[in-house]
Amino acid sequence: MTTQVVRPAGAGHETLYVLLLCLLILAVAGSVVAWRHESQEMTSVAAHQLDARRDLNAAEQGLYADLRVTLDEILLLKEESGALPLPAHLADEGFAPFAIDASSVSRGSHAWQLLGGQAYLGISAAPEVAGSFLMRIGAQPDVWLNRNPGPSAPADFSDAALNQNGWQQVIAQFDAGVTRQHRH
Repeated sequence: MTTQVVRPAGAGHETLYVLLLCLLILAVAGSVVAWRHESQEMTSVAAHQLDARRDLNAAEQGLYADLRVTLDEILLLKEESGALPLPAHLADEGFAPFAIDASSVSRGSHAWQLLGGQAYLGISAAPEVAGSFLMRIGAQPDVWLNRNPGPSAPADFSDAALNQNGWQQVIAQFDAGVTRQHRH
């Protein structure tokens, strides 16, 4: 009978291989992260513009969002009747920010009016809470903000005239910082 002695495998080599594999995985992951890194570039806005996300307070952001959502309904009502609906009609239908409710009161109690079938003007009763808003309806509808107390209704709706009278255009910028999505 022959006895054969089998020695246990050394754990030193196995540990070394596992450590090398871990270092390789970390090196590959680090290089992928460094390669796919996106720079955080801030896009600037013109002096007569405000960024809806960065430059408006919470009440103004809510009003701006309400105006952008209600714009679709306004355009549908305009198609049906051939004219822009009056703010009172929009309020009766419950469209924010035209409807008078707790939300509108906490956001500055704006008094809305239709100006010449071209724009809606909301004068703020509390400019320290939220400024006054002007939404121009046209080929490219847009929203303007005036934080001065009691601005007068503009007669000229051109960008230059609005800017000269203290109005600033509100723009919405969507970048990777907003959506957290990456373009591939």
